[in-house]
Amino acid sequence: MRKTINIKVKPEVAFDPIKLEAFISKHLGFSRDSQFNYRIARRSIDARKAPVMVPMNIDVYLDELPPEIPDYKQKLQQVADCPPVIIVGAGPAGLFAALKLIEAGAKPIILERGKDVRSRRRDLVSINKHHVVNPDSNYCFGEGGAGTYSDGKLYTRSTKRGNTKEILEILVSHGAPGDILVDAHPHIGTNKLPKVVEQLRESILDCGGEIHFNTTVTGLLISGDKLAGVTDRTGQKYVAEATILATGHSARDIYSLLNDLGVELEAKPFALGVRVEHPQAIIDKIQYHGCDRGPLPAAAYSLSHKLKTHRSGGVFSFCMCPGGFIVPAATSPGEVVVNGMSPSRRDSRFANSGIVVSISQNDYVKYSDFGPLAGMHFQKFLEQTACVMAGGNQTAPAQRLMDFIKGVPSNDLPETSYQPGVSAQNMQELLPEQIYHGIKEGFRMFGKKMRGYLTNEAILLGVESRTSSPVKIPRDPVSLQHIRIQGLIPCGEGAGYAGGIMSAAIDGVNCAQAAFKLIKNPSK
Repeated sequence: MRKTINIKVKPEVAFDPIKLEAFISKHLGFSRDSQFNYRIARRSIDARKAPVMVPMNIDVYLDELPPEIPDYKQKLQQVADCPPVIIVGAGPAGLFAALKLIEAGAKPIILERGKDVRSRRRDLVSINKHHVVNPDSNYCFGEGGAGTYSDGKLYTRSTKRGNTKEILEILVSHGAPGDILVDAHPHIGTNKLPKVVEQLRESILDCGGEIHFNTTVTGLLISGDKLAGVTDRTGQKYVAEATILATGHSARDIYSLLNDLGVELEAKPFALGVRVEHPQAIIDKIQYHGCDRGPLPAAAYSLSHKLKTHRSGGVFSFCMCPGGFIVPAATSPGEVVVNGMSPSRRDSRFANSGIVVSISQNDYVKYSDFGPLAGMHFQKFLEQTACVMAGGNQTAPAQRLMDFIKGVPSNDLPETSYQPGVSAQNMQELLPEQIYHGIKEGFRMFGKKMRGYLTNEAILLGVESRTSSPVKIPRDPVSLQHIRIQGLIPCGEGAGYAGGIMSAAIDGVNCAQAAFKLIKNPSK
């Protein structure tokens, strides 16, 4: 017999299996000799007021075992001799597209410019310790994409676009912790994601799919309005009826290639700003109402404010990483880009978040000669400016938070998790005026929402510029093919249709289904 209960318990009960089992038994009035099992179906944290509580939905099984979690791998089949589909990019969109193609009965051929996930680590060490940026292997490029060495956030609002539960179950089948099926805001952690990505790769290869690392696509085989395949930098041709373009939001060479070939592109709004870092203890104290954190996870926050001054957009927190680190996310030498990540335990002494302002074409009109690539060149200019300001390497320009708000230089800087180091700079000299004033207004409002948030113990680093793609590759809403080029299926963050691991994975699944229809009916 199964019974579902909805309870709200203290953290010391929620995160202690023995205490939770005792609470369930008492809540349901079971006798001491009652045999039961339980499975948490949903868990969240209610920190709106003290004391902090943990709402939970729990399925209780009396005299029976909980059903097994489905093993997605059982859906996969051997596809070595099946029709091929080319996938450019091995990020979440590309990997999940490959799995869905295998499930349907097509052979994925993944072309990834970067290295496998384990080999990427040497290049991450190189950028952190030696300030050397490998343009093909970094925090953005390589197996697993930008999501691999990140917090691994799996929360998305894109629930209507696809089956989010299936995405989570696929990850669990490939080694992700089962908690992601339970938590309201699930995450995996940068220390666990690489192993999950490796298992995803093994599933693809075991079923006859192909993955080619260190393979940069440099050409498209377009005849008339039809794409027949792609070429790499060695001249090698890869031919298929369908090509899924899932290159991520930082593949600027692909945007330039498409533009040079006359493939229609569109400028897309994005966001840009800085990354702020506090001691985690400050954020815990604010969010947990001054109480000791105890068994609760490192506290997070989500902030937004509609700007009142000369713009229609807003300022908001982005990719908040509790218990995390700030990392260098540049993809070319001569630029400084910052981003955040967290390990699974979120046990760093720091909490960081992007604080970014919505950007539209009106904010970079002087780059309008670049057409749909104007936003990309605007990003690039600010990243290069940040690099020059801080010394020409991966040292990031930085300023204390209250000094930034007051408009005064920082005489010194607090400790930070950013390994390449920081240089005290006036961030007003880096940020365009409208972005500077927008962030400043946002911080003041955030300080009213979170008392104690505004402190000179916090530090700002710049520039946070890779929040999403500044370019959109337009596609037909039904066939998901490019609006003119048949056989080209723009996919994921790089095409402007996703914003994070989950939404990218969902879009990868949808694009795989579109590609499979195309290879079964090539005339359509």
